[in-house]
Amino acid sequence: MVYEILAFGLFALVTVASSLGAVLVEDVWHSALLLGVSLLSFAVHYVMLQAEFVAAMQVLVYVGGVLILITFAVMLTRHPGRTEEVTNA
Repeated sequence: MVYEILAFGLFALVTVASSLGAVLVEDVWHSALLLGVSLLSFAVHYVMLQAEFVAAMQVLVYVGGVLILITFAVMLTRHPGRTEEVTNA
């Protein structure tokens, strides 16, 4: 019972920290990675609540689908010449 409480507290801390990091980090790639960590820790919470199907759907839909969508959106909207102008200024 003590281990379950410790694991819950640890993953709750990871969830809160990565969620705050996803909001506060300026780089989009790092924000997306922190969002992935947050969503995976949510899946761990579902497993701890014995909701394995919801955890599997969390991983497949959100971690897989949403992060791939964010990756494609960032790749399509990022202009290669624009970063050089920002670094030279």
